[in-house]
Amino acid sequence: MDAINTVEASREARIDQILKGAVDPHVHSGPSIAARALDHIELAQQLSTAGFAAAVTKDHDYSGVVCAELIRKHYPDLTTTIYSGIVLNNAVGGMNPYAVEHTAAMGGKVVWMPTLAAENHLEWEKTSSWSHPASTQKMRPATAVSLFDGQRQLRDEVREVLDVIAKNDMTLASGHIHVSETWILFEEARKRGVKHMIFTHPEDIVGASLEDASGIAAAGAYVEHSLAMFLEGSKFQTRNADDLKAHIDAVGVDRTILCSDLGQVGVVSPLEGFRIGVGMCMDLGYRDEDIHKMVATNASKALGLS
Repeated sequence: MDAINTVEASREARIDQILKGAVDPHVHSGPSIAARALDHIELAQQLSTAGFAAAVTKDHDYSGVVCAELIRKHYPDLTTTIYSGIVLNNAVGGMNPYAVEHTAAMGGKVVWMPTLAAENHLEWEKTSSWSHPASTQKMRPATAVSLFDGQRQLRDEVREVLDVIAKNDMTLASGHIHVSETWILFEEARKRGVKHMIFTHPEDIVGASLEDASGIAAAGAYVEHSLAMFLEGSKFQTRNADDLKAHIDAVGVDRTILCSDLGQVGVVSPLEGFRIGVGMCMDLGYRDEDIHKMVATNASKALGLS
């Protein structure tokens, strides 16, 4: 029994060390119109105890930059820096350059393309069992926010948003648009000077193949995987550990980011999700230093923090 306890303690210590300096670039703490298990302050407190360097809060309906600023100002003892960004859904006016400029001016780090209002997401919902709990109870159903005009050209507003992202050295994330749209969007973003791009959870919703992920990474983007979709027992699980390994190996550890995508009610906390995810990667045979890249170094680079 002592030997078993020693091995387990050693494993936990390795996980602790791997997570020192970690960054969660995609976490759903509250307040939110949807139920959340913890708020932004509680998130910062929990991640600080684990030695995380930073986290980026994501809400589908509002820019969290004001909350992030308040936490940075009034909780200077917390060692995890909280940032936020904006998701270009209906509640912020969709493809709204003004809202993106405001987010940038307030220190926002990430601009996500539409998620719940993406045309692709609304199509995906028709064949999935998922529905956003707030969309029918507290808000009218989402209206599609399109990136393209009738000629399949990027709309002028999209190009304006990309210019704001480039000017302010922000990070562009693909959100829930289809992978075919991501290819076009990221190519235009590069032309317009956007330096930091993240391909959001290719494992689900966006219709991506391993070849898509590999090609998008080879073109300079980071590929972000949501641990919530791989963890055993998670209500969001759609993939398993072997699928995660296939995705990581398709693009390599240097271009892979692991985020929690957690914070909802009824699932493990973002911190516990990271701990389980790191353990999963250990079991898959990845070296500790490579796991650290995927939970810390790569996200820091993708967000322009290092």
